[in-house]
Amino acid sequence: MEIIIISIVAFATAILTFFSGFGLGTILTPVFMVFFPVEIAIALTGIVHFFNNIFKLFIVGRNFDKDVAFRFGIPAIIFAFIGAFLLLQIPNMEAIYSYSLFGKTFQIFPLKLIIATLLLFFAVIDLIPYFKKLEFSKNKLPIGGALSGFFGGLSGNQGALRSAFLIKAGLSKEAFIGTTVIISCFVDFTRLSVYSSKLIKINLTDNLSLLISATLAAMCGAFIGNKLLKKVTLQFLQITVAIMLVFLSIALGLGWI
Repeated sequence: MEIIIISIVAFATAILTFFSGFGLGTILTPVFMVFFPVEIAIALTGIVHFFNNIFKLFIVGRNFDKDVAFRFGIPAIIFAFIGAFLLLQIPNMEAIYSYSLFGKTFQIFPLKLIIATLLLFFAVIDLIPYFKKLEFSKNKLPIGGALSGFFGGLSGNQGALRSAFLIKAGLSKEAFIGTTVIISCFVDFTRLSVYSSKLIKINLTDNLSLLISATLAAMCGAFIGNKLLKKVTLQFLQITVAIMLVFLSIALGLGWI
């Protein structure tokens, strides 16, 4: 049953999030958490995320912006390592608040609350007309890379912050998607190398069919998303990113994901 559920979610999410440059890992992680411990769920999601990005690398990677990828990607890789290392040191961070809704208990964790606040800030910038033409200068990209990489390694939520910065970097829609894929691949490789100490402790062969199924489903979704790319505009991408940031920040802040 978990194979069917996770694969369907991976396929649908890969289509939905192809244009925004984030969301697959964020949505897929809580689904994995239903069947696995938190640290293992993050690691397994990272594997699906990584191989899906490798596939996307072949279909859109050639459009990446070298300068932006370098300025943003190097700090992202460094801080992804730091964040992933911290994840293994503090896997049981306590919730600061919990509440019940519709018979289910939700917990609010400090890390996710911080990420939610940052995401909401960037979403507001994207949605307010006054800030529509705002672009981040190249010297601000390393800050975005550091934040994105750190939170990506620590919680798996790397893409939203990355897209929030890069959507304001003055890139074309093709360069935006290609650059996010390049950076994401390197960050995924970095954090997975750190998570490997956890993965060694579980028998991946027991979950191999699940990983293969989820990965192939995500690749199919990415393929369809790429076919639809020519039909969208940069403004559509900006609005998509902003709306997804709002929903994601609310869900994270309230402890839903």
